[in-house]
Amino acid sequence: SDEPGGVNMVSIKDVAKRAGVAVSTVSKVINGYPNVSEGTKKKVRQAIDELHYVPNAIAAALSSKSSTRIAMLVNSSQHSSSIDEIDMKYLSGALAEAKEKGLEIRTFFFSMFEDMKCEDIIRDFESQRIGALIFYGINRNDQVMWDLIRHEQFKSVLVDTPIVEKNISSVWIDQAQAQFDVAEKTYPQVNGKKLLYVAGKKDGYVTGGRIEGITRFAEKYGMELIVRYGDFSEEKARDIVLEDGKDADMIACASDLMALGAMFAVRKLGKKVPICGFDGIGLLEYAEESINSVRQDFAGISAEAVREAMRLIKGGTGKNIIMDYELVTPEYGVH
Repeated sequence: SDEPGGVNMVSIKDVAKRAGVAVSTVSKVINGYPNVSEGTKKKVRQAIDELHYVPNAIAAALSSKSSTRIAMLVNSSQHSSSIDEIDMKYLSGALAEAKEKGLEIRTFFFSMFEDMKCEDIIRDFESQRIGALIFYGINRNDQVMWDLIRHEQFKSVLVDTPIVEKNISSVWIDQAQAQFDVAEKTYPQVNGKKLLYVAGKKDGYVTGGRIEGITRFAEKYGMELIVRYGDFSEEKARDIVLEDGKDADMIACASDLMALGAMFAVRKLGKKVPICGFDGIGLLEYAEESINSVRQDFAGISAEAVREAMRLIKGGTGKNIIMDYELVTPEYGVH
């Protein structure tokens, strides 16, 4: 069976012998039966890998039911310079949950698939026995990723994307309410009616939710709302405020990084304007002024996404999971 072309000569009996288990046990592992210990599953899968065994019912071996590997697909451009903190929290939360549950996690970045067709990605994931995909920060124009989701070869969990179908679940916070709440917390400092909102990316799902929240806030308090898109970039936010923030009475930003850019611009303009951000990243503690923000439990969100992926693999139906958040005002000078 080790010779070229000899793969198909390996039988399920060979796998059972290599793993030291009964043929029926190998069959149970291949077909995803739950009453098999993790240790036995590991031995059987190792034997399958070593012998390059391809079951006759290959579809069963590669189906989501028979797999406990989960792929994390991260849009590494989503948070710009704050990528390290946010994405590392996502990764650590998923890996910790996977370790506790005895699952395998594979990490990929959207950029790795830029030149690949959906069919090629599916084939690659099938060969790795992946049963579910978790998407972080997918945008409306990520066509290949959406093709992968719609193909329904795998169960999918979408972080920060409110789309739910039979095999698709969503995990995120109430973006609109969170944006409304942090703006409202900042409002007592405001003296005037002109509100500049620096949004994220035009094609982002979180952007739509947060604009909905800031619009509701502006309507409630009778503020004139101006929306500009900063693409989660500190530099772009700084330029926007320098150009459009000269007479702003309040500046709300869809990320803390952009809020820091806005703060620098306001200082350059020689103004004092209340600013709020979003995400609660550690960098805020280095800001020279206090900035209200929304703190998300990124690790907790990611751990929940892993749990949801396993529920879908076991036959569950997609659902929308809303996680908690908190309003924070990191204190300058902590460090």
